Amino acid sequence: MTKNFQIALGEGGFGVVYHGYLNDSDQVAVKVELLLRVHHINLVSLIGYCDERDHLALIYEYMPNGDLRDHLSGKKGDSVLKWTSRLQIGVDAALGLEYLHYGCRPSMVHRDVKCTNILLDDHFRAKIADFGLSKSFQVGDESEVSTVLAGTPGYLDPETCRLAEMSDVYSFGIVLLEMITNQHVIDQAREKPHITEWVAFVLSEGDITRIVDPNLHGEYNSRSVWRALELGMSCANPSSEKRPNMSQVVIDLKECITSENSMKSKNKDSDSHGSLELSSSFDTDVAPSAR
Repeated sequence: MTKNFQIALGEGGFGVVYHGYLNDSDQVAVKVELLLRVHHINLVSLIGYCDERDHLALIYEYMPNGDLRDHLSGKKGDSVLKWTSRLQIGVDAALGLEYLHYGCRPSMVHRDVKCTNILLDDHFRAKIADFGLSKSFQVGDESEVSTVLAGTPGYLDPETCRLAEMSDVYSFGIVLLEMITNQHVIDQAREKPHITEWVAFVLSEGDITRIVDPNLHGEYNSRSVWRALELGMSCANPSSEKRPNMSQVVIDLKECITSENSMKSKNKDSDSHGSLELSSSFDTDVAPSAR
């Protein structure tokens, strides 16, 4: 139609406009936006597409370890995602969203961030998938408003009237709470059906041990867990003005990993030091000393 994009008529915020012909006779303006321009290590890559009459398909890279939800629910076997693995998955997903918000030109809002759209490769590194609801928007363009609800119940931003990156931040906060608690986003059998309300309710009762996924069996640094919990609740704040942006989320999650690794290192040093003290006490005295 455009003779291999020969003549560019102009470029707007949502793609380049090319001169072309419809049916080799009618002149048309063709606006083109290539999905292939969106490329990041933490986004599932679009390899190509198929358009053959009634056969339409998008071809993406294969992610052998499925989605995050399956691993949290136990559908992928008996192995449980360790706390450090969950934090790294959170960082990976946050980096993908940060790229969409600030690395793309024009910027993009995913609009359907959830655990089933966070896929894991063979090394359990996370990539965000499913851009079916994604929309581009001009940075600072106050006129870009979305009046159509898009997304999944439970993950939807309470402030749904405006298309902005903060809607993705809210959904990501829900994902973080899922990773920490392994609770369903909406569960009518709970004291509070929505996960944000349930977490706030349990915290108010002072029973914080009920919040963390019991499958972790206490194998985590409580400081990094509560820091991540605070971040999740901050992202899922009903007011978009009080939420952090994805760049700040990346920083905070990396600090959680640093805190977790630091505590593990201290514990190893402590165990090693204790073993040395024990062996030396056996070496120095054969008979028991006075106490």
